[in-house]
Amino acid sequence: MENKIFTIYKKLLKAFGYQNWWPVHQGVDRFLEVSIGAILTQNTNWSNVEKAIENLIKENLLEWDVLTDVETKKLEKLIKPAGFYRQKAGYIKNFVNAVKNKPREDITRDFLLSLKGIGEETADSILLYGLDRPYFVVDAYTKRLFYRAGIINSSKIKYPQLQKLITDNIPQDLEIYKEYHALIVELGKNYCKKKPVCGNCPIKNICQQNLK
Repeated sequence: MENKIFTIYKKLLKAFGYQNWWPVHQGVDRFLEVSIGAILTQNTNWSNVEKAIENLIKENLLEWDVLTDVETKKLEKLIKPAGFYRQKAGYIKNFVNAVKNKPREDITRDFLLSLKGIGEETADSILLYGLDRPYFVVDAYTKRLFYRAGIINSSKIKYPQLQKLITDNIPQDLEIYKEYHALIVELGKNYCKKKPVCGNCPIKNICQQNLK
C-alpha cells in the first residue's frame, strides 16, 4: 500500500498542477535570485518579497558585485516591503560577501548555516532551488499539514526529523522535492490556513482534521 506522504503529493499535484518555482525573472542569476528571495521571505509572505525583488531589479542591483558595493541604507529602502529590512539588509550583505567568489561546489549546507541569518529552511531553499541539491524544505505550512493529516503527533517536531520522515517516504527526486514543497505552500495559502478551509480541500478525504 502506498504511504500517505506520497499520496498527499500526488493529490496536490493533480489538484494544483506543476508550480515550476524559480527562476522567476529571466536574465537574472538564478542562484542569486533564489538566495536573496530565501532571505527576504523570512517572517513575511511571498507577495511582499516580490515587491522587494522588483525594486532591486529596477535599480539593477540584483548582481553580485553591485550588491557588494551598494550602500546599506539604499538596500534597506528597496527591500522594505519584505519587513525586518535593516536586519535582512545585513544578512544579504553578509551572504553576498561570503559566497560571491566561492566555487559553487564548496557551498555546503554547513557553510550556509554558519552565516548569520541563515537557518535550516533558508539554507535548504537556497540549496534546492538555487543549486539543484536534493534537500527537502520544511516550513510552517509543512508542519501544519502533516500534523493535521495525522502523520506527526506534534507540530513542534524538530526540522531534521520531519525532513527525514518526508524524504524516507517519497522518491529521491530533485523535481519532486521542488514541486512537493511548492504544492504544500499552495495548499497552505488556500486551504490549510491557521483557520482551515476544509470544504474543497483536495486532501480532505485523507486528513485527520476533516475527521474530527
